Amino acid sequence: MPAILPGSRTRGERFEDWVLDSADRLQELRGSELDNVEYVVEEIPPGLEKILRDGGRVPQGNVARAAQGRPARITIYRRVVETEAPSPSEAQDLVHDVVVEYTAVLLNVEPESLDPYYRGYR
Repeated sequence: MPAILPGSRTRGERFEDWVLDSADRLQELRGSELDNVEYVVEEIPPGLEKILRDGGRVPQGNVARAAQGRPARITIYRRVVETEAPSPSEAQDLVHDVVVEYTAVLLNVEPESLDPYYRGYR
């Protein structure tokens, strides 16, 4: 399949696209408030084995606040979110909700006030 067609994208690339689409939507809604926020996708959270061994809840993402010339960073863990999606067809909606939730934590606001299309899939 030619690389320019959407079907040629890997699951990981599609997931990254969904995260960036959600980040762009939030940027449109919140403007300059999110100018210095990076959105990153990682496969799994660090220390996953220990979290599972200790019986803890595996996080869907992480928020790192800005510090000393480093922008704030929101990391979304792809494998965790994909596993928790109610169905493959609802994965994109869950990705959006997770991005909204972690951005809301960063901004110290309720997710519902951040984006009117937030659904709260959990």
